[in-house]
Amino acid sequence: MSEVQNLDPSQVDILGEIANISVGNSATSLSVMVRQKVEITTPSVTVINRSEALDDYEKTCIFVQIHYVKGLDGNNVLILKEEDVKILTDLMMGGDGSNVSGELGELQLSAVSEAMNQMMGTAATSLSSLLLVPTDISTPDVNTIDVESVKIFEKMFEGKKDKFVKVSFRMTVGTLIDSIMVQLYPMDFAVEMIEKFKVAGKTALEKL
Repeated sequence: MSEVQNLDPSQVDILGEIANISVGNSATSLSVMVRQKVEITTPSVTVINRSEALDDYEKTCIFVQIHYVKGLDGNNVLILKEEDVKILTDLMMGGDGSNVSGELGELQLSAVSEAMNQMMGTAATSLSSLLLVPTDISTPDVNTIDVESVKIFEKMFEGKKDKFVKVSFRMTVGTLIDSIMVQLYPMDFAVEMIEKFKVAGKTALEKL
């Protein structure tokens, strides 16, 4: 089957709604872990080429790869700015968010993996309710990516997929973070979610 090259406006709206509900609910999980108010705004949904995936980032960013092991067939990636991850992990470790010097170590990467595991676990639960399909994820894979060298990103998705759905959220954490968090879906994975959403909506209407 050839790869879908674009989405129509109704499909974009569906993906926006799915992302808004699933990732929006996960803000509560993160808020508990960092003891700060976390807000994630209504997402922006666009279709991009693989080569454009890191256009919003400079130097180093953090890739969190989520594998669906139940309900959906595929994976997606969250991209976070390195500075934001340093603030989040410092807060998780009991700091005030100011200890952001130096490079990210194993302890910080482990902490952000746990944070993303909690967030995306909540998102998967929301997705399950929305799509009427039991879903589950594996423990996220966390990688530090040098934006100038994206070989790890190239290996994250099977095959030569070139079209991705980019979902951008504005995330604020107290007064410490006001930033953009990006979620990437391979196009075929996005289309699968759209179709399951339509089936779930049809099922819900039949029950009325």
